[in-house]
Amino acid sequence: VVESSKLIRSSIVSSQVHLHERFGGVVPEIASRAHVELIVPVVAEALVAAGVEGDQIEAVAATAGPGLVGSLLVGVSSAKALATVWDVPFIAVNHLEAHLYASFLEDPDLQLPLVFLLVSGGHTLLVLMEEQGKYSVLGSTLDDAAGEAFDKVARYLGLGYPGGPAIDNLALEGDRSAFQYPRSLVQENPATLPDDRRFAFSFSGLKTAVVNHVRSNPDVATEDVVASFQEAVVDTLVTKLKWALESTGVEAACLGGGVAANSRLRDRFMEVCDLTGVKGCLPSRAMCTDNAAMVAAAGYW
Repeated sequence: VVESSKLIRSSIVSSQVHLHERFGGVVPEIASRAHVELIVPVVAEALVAAGVEGDQIEAVAATAGPGLVGSLLVGVSSAKALATVWDVPFIAVNHLEAHLYASFLEDPDLQLPLVFLLVSGGHTLLVLMEEQGKYSVLGSTLDDAAGEAFDKVARYLGLGYPGGPAIDNLALEGDRSAFQYPRSLVQENPATLPDDRRFAFSFSGLKTAVVNHVRSNPDVATEDVVASFQEAVVDTLVTKLKWALESTGVEAACLGGGVAANSRLRDRFMEVCDLTGVKGCLPSRAMCTDNAAMVAAAGYW
């Protein structure tokens, strides 16, 4: 429950990670069934925690995409039902747009325009937000998203699911300069890249390079592998961000999405913001991962 797009009255999260761990990834059918079972108690808990009644709600927002169809159907159907019962508007929200508004929840004074780096399991984007509701996608991934690469490498190395936190933790014990894995579409001079590739990302080749390296060197230290892999991903992300900041001339940058909880990415993000002289907005880890508060904030705007 969010008030005036800036005040979080309650934010209840019911994690499904434990349901998907043994499968090494999200199983759509299991995810949608869990949504059906938990949507009513989670909404009820959110209202109680916020100290409000249903008749005090002025609008109901829900993610309409992108995402798993079954889970989206549960959320949208439930939200429409609540909106009908409470006689308030239903607002369909783009999930990626919602991640951006997590920044505004924790930094209400954030000024536009800004560049937003969204890094998640399904998407990797650089977005120029010029004003509320007006966006330009500067670049996106051509193949695997960064979070997807984390999960695939972690799965190959037997680190479990979700792969991001596992790699983040193990990388602290390794040498991130041990191996020089490829940084796709990253040149010393961005002008040497075609316009449609300058802000684009590609992580499929990096993932393959890591797998081939470990397959050829089975005794290699896993902590050095993941530290070097993580550094290659982060280096690619922040290099593209730096180019985008220099190209657009904006005075603020935001980081969001599940991978934005990665400790190395958070450090490097702030380093780039300091280097380029822009304000860096770094939401808390709780606001980086999927949550309803950011969806409500996006719905408000």
